Amino acid sequence: MHITGFPPPTPASTSSAACTDLTQARLKRQPDIQLPGGMCEIEDLAVVSPDMLLVANSRKLCVQLLDCLKGEVVSEVHLQEWPYSMSLTDKNTAAVRVGGGQIQMIKVKDKTLTKGRELTVSGNICGLTSSRNSLVVAYNSQPWLEVVSIDGKVLHQFDKSGTSQHFNYPASMCTTPRGSVFISDHGTHTITKVDAQLNLLQTFTSPLLQTPYGITAVTEDRILVCSNCNHSLVLLQPSTNTMSTLLGKDDGIEDPFSVTYCPDQKKIFIASYHTDTIKVYHMS
Repeated sequence: MHITGFPPPTPASTSSAACTDLTQARLKRQPDIQLPGGMCEIEDLAVVSPDMLLVANSRKLCVQLLDCLKGEVVSEVHLQEWPYSMSLTDKNTAAVRVGGGQIQMIKVKDKTLTKGRELTVSGNICGLTSSRNSLVVAYNSQPWLEVVSIDGKVLHQFDKSGTSQHFNYPASMCTTPRGSVFISDHGTHTITKVDAQLNLLQTFTSPLLQTPYGITAVTEDRILVCSNCNHSLVLLQPSTNTMSTLLGKDDGIEDPFSVTYCPDQKKIFIASYHTDTIKVYHMS
């Protein structure tokens, strides 16, 4: 998506987010979506349109376009290596991490997926997101984070010296409507916020975060995080420095790995690793 209106940088800070009851959001369980054909390991999800999801399926080495209403895969592209993190750069293009240092661009047109160009980046990719028609890429070692143009040019780096110990394994990333980037790190059990130039703004910790993976922005101040080992979906509200559990094991959440949000229908889509089922909730 096209992102505008970046917030001004603020001094970096580290905070322990308080655990508080959530009063601003209500979730209603919708029917699950089961991918047809079995043989599925969902690595990531992305909303293409109100009724269409992109699914990174590592078991089949492909990215699939899923019709949520019909529960049908209407198109898929096969890859040389398993897909992991995925992000839309615009409404017709997705960037998908394939292999260690490769990003495969995939075009979405008329309910059909086709391969675009392939980019080679600096290191072993853990996660990626898009911002202002560029890609923000997370690695498992220095420089940890880079902003990369669509043609592969490095625009910004988080850690040029290689001395930072801030990250351990930045597993997933998302971009807010104003352009801030949030990174979940399942090695440090933290969420980190940076600006568009990768300046460190805040780091959030909480007992509610145990091995965080998938992360998505509902609004500037509503960030959803998969707390994998806690079997829960957590809501981070940066402005008040609070985290709350939205969904847990009693709600059918187990080993959540990826999450995405559809603003048009106010729906949350959650997938666990090694599963062919996507759980759906309506948020109000």
